[in-house]
Amino acid sequence: MSDKKLKIKLLPTGEIIMETHGVKGKKCLDYIEVLKKLVNVNITDTQLTNEYYETETEVTNTDNLEIRTDL
Repeated sequence: MSDKKLKIKLLPTGEIIMETHGVKGKKCLDYIEVLKKLVNVNITDTQLTNEYYETETEVTNTDNLEIRTDL
């Protein structure tokens, strides 16, 4: 599993630039909502990265998985 990171830059102009790293698919848009609630800002521009178009895979521990074939 990759580390998920949120990078926030505060510019002297008062502009806030936020980047997500390690967040694939539409889940990155959830971070925009978090930022809006944290600092009460209006989002004026969104630029999607390649990670937005990727799918996140989940790995499940299958060590204790029982497979039955008599069903």
